[in-house]
Amino acid sequence: MERIVALAGNPNVGKSTLFNQLTGLRQHTGNWAGKTVETARGRCGDYLLTDLPGCCSLLPRSEEERVARDFLLRGGAEAVILVCDAGRLRRDLNLALQCRELCPRVLVCVNLLDEAERRGVRVDCGKLSEELGLPVIGIVARRRESRTRLLSALDSLFAEAPRSPRSPPYPTELEAALSHLEPLAAGEALPGRFLCLRLLAGETLPASAALREAAARERAALGWNEELLEDAVTSALLREAERIARAAVRGTGEGGSARDRLLDCLLTGRLLALPALLLLLLGLLYLTVRGANLPSAWLGEGLAALGALLRRGFAALDAPGWLTGLLLDGAYGSLSLVVSVMLPPMAIFFPLFTLLEDAGVLPRVAYDLDRPFRGCGSCGKQSLCMMMGLGCNAVGVTGCRIIEGRRERLLAVLTNALTPCNGRFPLLIALLSLFFAPAGSLGAAGLLCLVLLGSLGMSFAATWLLSRSLLRGEAAPFVLELPPYRRPQVGKLLLRSLLDRTARVLGRAEAVAAPAGALLWLLGQVEIGNGSLLTVCAGALNPLGRFFGLDGAILLAFLLGLPANETVLPILLGIYTAGGGLTEAGSLAQLGAVLTQQGWTGTTALCVVIFTVLHWPCSTTLLTVKKETGQWRWAALAAALPTALGLGLCAVVAAIGRIIG
Repeated sequence: MERIVALAGNPNVGKSTLFNQLTGLRQHTGNWAGKTVETARGRCGDYLLTDLPGCCSLLPRSEEERVARDFLLRGGAEAVILVCDAGRLRRDLNLALQCRELCPRVLVCVNLLDEAERRGVRVDCGKLSEELGLPVIGIVARRRESRTRLLSALDSLFAEAPRSPRSPPYPTELEAALSHLEPLAAGEALPGRFLCLRLLAGETLPASAALREAAARERAALGWNEELLEDAVTSALLREAERIARAAVRGTGEGGSARDRLLDCLLTGRLLALPALLLLLLGLLYLTVRGANLPSAWLGEGLAALGALLRRGFAALDAPGWLTGLLLDGAYGSLSLVVSVMLPPMAIFFPLFTLLEDAGVLPRVAYDLDRPFRGCGSCGKQSLCMMMGLGCNAVGVTGCRIIEGRRERLLAVLTNALTPCNGRFPLLIALLSLFFAPAGSLGAAGLLCLVLLGSLGMSFAATWLLSRSLLRGEAAPFVLELPPYRRPQVGKLLLRSLLDRTARVLGRAEAVAAPAGALLWLLGQVEIGNGSLLTVCAGALNPLGRFFGLDGAILLAFLLGLPANETVLPILLGIYTAGGGLTEAGSLAQLGAVLTQQGWTGTTALCVVIFTVLHWPCSTTLLTVKKETGQWRWAALAAALPTALGLGLCAVVAAIGRIIG
């Protein structure tokens, strides 16, 4: 019989790593809070495991905490595996006590024992089990032997009779109110003490009318508002957690290692943080543009040779000209250029970015950005969502659930598209390398760094504007626990970044590049008046495009690229070459030749760079915005905001370009 088991715990305690170890799935994990904002399911033997979002409490204040608690209440979980960080057990026991109060079967897994030991922390799992009244095992989730020990403990948990829920001692007045209500909750679906406590707090949970009325009377007699009651409950939980931790934990682990203190001084110090992070970003981008140059040329040459071979094969088979043009000039030409231009930078950037994520650097960036975001009326968690947006803006929008306040969450949702996603990076790198700096040079990396800093500046400006107009209000407090520095698991890092990120992005681009190239080649053959259908559409948009320093083909490519940003480049090339197609497979030099033939100048390239960063998000992101906010008006604003900023900047650059010639 299949049993449903929930995997719960505070953020960044290794839940998703343990979930992957048990189920074999590749749930995306990261060394910072907020990576998991939805549930993931997988099977392990007779157990159906559900990985819940990281939460610090079952008294929900954020979307992730609400999702976790709702599943424990209504998701049918027969048991909970509660994962704790051995080095931060005092913090994590708060959630353990709440789970003990709600769930009859709880298995406590003290994870990261190896890290705790390096910091001088020792956990007595036997004593912890005695104090909690729950089974406790110590594990290191990254090691395979932990899987066997955990499953054995889980089997033993189900072999025993369910334990009666236990609660910590609450203040006398609250205990008196609970004693009056608990007899009335005997036949309710939820544990009686938990249900009575939540009804006293004013929550709406399934309960009989008699119990709800009695809770209302006791709440009035108690005279506490919701905030006072929550404070009393939280204080009781923390006192009990502290008592248990004192009994079961030896050593505090405070201060960390000398290496960690030095790194924190560099990455979070008032004077050194900004220069250190800028140098780190510059180094990351330099390795990307430098390393991508040669592989891009090799790919271009190899695909060109393959294209020539295919062309000879078509000629030997006496294939009709239209078929050769459709498949080689259209489909293969776009496909090969996109592969040679997009694949190398992504294959370098994503592993390096994931390395910084796993090492614990990215949360330090959020810490450093908290002050400027608070000055703009938001909070530092918005920067975490921005970093998710570097991979995919739709994921970044979903990640905004980690922000507690609705106003701050809306600010992060509406401005996430100002961060260039991975689908825009190859085009940005290509244009900067072709028009402004030698390919693979430090100058190209520096320019890309400036582009990213410019997008960050635009995020600050847009957040400030929205927080003082449509979304007025005070910024909510920002609490972020900085994770420890960890040595990344290089093998898993490469697998995750290359398969989950690079392959997915390239696959989306290729899925559109080949058919789009073929379709645009066909449309280029359809004559309307004095030109093809494509040239007529591009010509109609040309006056508008020229005003913004672009041209009609560029605007048409961005419009047709609404489904995915990765498709803008192949569509643009398809429009430019629809009449005859690419005679050879693509490379960076071939791309430059095509753009130069179409009259591109430095001003054109700069405007396209600006518009690549600042334009409407893809359709997937817009649908995600609508889903997260519940209203199309916010999705429309999320599209209009970056587009207005981008077109405004392009118009200024184009005007300056015309003045100076």
